[in-house]
Amino acid sequence: MKHALYILAFTCCLTSCKSPDARAPISSKTSTFFNKSIAFNKALNTKQHNAIKAIIAKNSDINYLSSPHGFWYYYHTKIENDSLKTPSFGHIVNFNYTVSDLQNATIYSNDIIGTQNYTIDKEELFTGLREGLKLMKAGEVVSFIFPSNKAYGFYGDFNKIKRNMPIICKVTLNSISTK
Repeated sequence: MKHALYILAFTCCLTSCKSPDARAPISSKTSTFFNKSIAFNKALNTKQHNAIKAIIAKNSDINYLSSPHGFWYYYHTKIENDSLKTPSFGHIVNFNYTVSDLQNATIYSNDIIGTQNYTIDKEELFTGLREGLKLMKAGEVVSFIFPSNKAYGFYGDFNKIKRNMPIICKVTLNSISTK
């Protein structure tokens, strides 16, 4: 009888050991969120590009250039000397800039921001200005028009620049140096 109980217990152990079955997800609507987000961002991008193109069309006497990085710019002061170089990785640039909205209302003046020193691609700076500085030579003054995705994006700067706000930056590059 004792052996029968052991055999019964052993048989129960063998038959009860089964790997758990995978459960089906409760809901699988993740693609809906992404599709709405994509549609929103495309509409926002189109709206901002149309506003920027309207500014460019209104100022037809200014020679706007389109950057491959997704923003537009024009020179107030251009240095034609080809022997001068533009900054690249690790160079330290000294510059001043102002920030305006698309209606040209000043958001941050040069007095508020002050003179900045920035090590190219080694410090935090919003995407558009980081790429814009690489296009400039020392002594040049350039105005950049940045859509919100190249400026402060979805969050803004948590102060005066609102979320999804395109901006205009007038930048003066004072100097370029190496370490």
